Amino acid sequence: MPTEFISAVFPNESTELNPIPGASINPDHLIRYARALDDYAYNYTLVPYSSSYYDPFTVGATIAAFTKNLKIIIALRPNTLYPTVAAKALATLDQLSRGRAVVHFIAGGSDADQAREGDFLTKEQRYARLEEYLLILRRAWKSAEPFDHSGEFYTFKNFSNSVRPANGKDTIPVSVGGSSPEAYRIGGAHADIFGLWGEPLKDTQDQIDRIYAEAQKAGRPRNEYPRIWVTFRPIAAETDELAWKKAHKTLEVLQKNAGAGGPNLLTVTSQTAKEGDGKPAEVAQPQNVGSQRLLEIAKRGDVQDRALWYPTVTATGARGASTALVGSYETIAESLLDYVDLGAELLSIRGYDNLNDAIDYGRYILPLVREGIKEREGRGKDKVGSEAV
Repeated sequence: MPTEFISAVFPNESTELNPIPGASINPDHLIRYARALDDYAYNYTLVPYSSSYYDPFTVGATIAAFTKNLKIIIALRPNTLYPTVAAKALATLDQLSRGRAVVHFIAGGSDADQAREGDFLTKEQRYARLEEYLLILRRAWKSAEPFDHSGEFYTFKNFSNSVRPANGKDTIPVSVGGSSPEAYRIGGAHADIFGLWGEPLKDTQDQIDRIYAEAQKAGRPRNEYPRIWVTFRPIAAETDELAWKKAHKTLEVLQKNAGAGGPNLLTVTSQTAKEGDGKPAEVAQPQNVGSQRLLEIAKRGDVQDRALWYPTVTATGARGASTALVGSYETIAESLLDYVDLGAELLSIRGYDNLNDAIDYGRYILPLVREGIKEREGRGKDKVGSEAV
């Protein structure tokens, strides 16, 4: 399948560089943002979830109503919606969007944030619940007959679903993310897409190998292994020199806002700092393995591979996707192509100046990456042709 691009839509003007405390949804901003992604040929947008954030289904339906091609990735925690209800909600969105719904599952990376919504399972139990949830969803979308289910976490009788995915499909693309052995196992066995945070090329390759090994263990044919999704936070400018100046200014603001207890928006699995005591916020040690990996990798050095920059990781406590790519538009494009060469088919890029960065990426980076992919495909065809001769 072709390489595709993912972004994220923000519902108001608040950013990590200029946080607006208590900002509510600005419908005009949300619509403008979504249409910009559609106009610049992004393929997907993530609609995030956290215990204190906006309902992703409502936001996703609004995005679908004002765009034509953009696929909507709904972030979903299994504790928040019963699986039979989720099956109907996702299929409804898929029908309304004419087949553009995707679901990204979050098992839950923070005990504290899970507890805010009444979920007190252990991490191991959350992953076991996720696997059961996925199996129920698949059956609910596919089964023409009512069915019963009796499992460790869910029990129901005679469920009948008349709300099917759009266009005659019997499923909706399912994404799973994470860096733990259980994440690899469940994603490798069941997911259509597996999401990774930006790590150095060797570490990313190691993770891909583990995911594919789990897919093989599950008996999946090679053409049905999960597509790999890798996320970065590019800091780009016309030249490398300007980009690095911009990066250091960005870092200063992130550090200042973190010290003042400012939000790290769209962390999805965010860790909560101390609040309400009038003291600077303390960055909690993240529980999720993905964040722990990023912090460990950051100890190796600030810059890794071509342009992967880690001070943004340490400044934010690795709360969510936080590894930056720094450089000119050409440097960023070549860095992304390095991951395409590893097998990444989905590239997620979102910046710190949310809407403006998304527009800049669409204007200057996406075309360069797509051109680079075409050149690689052309060289591959030439190689095959020359070998045939």
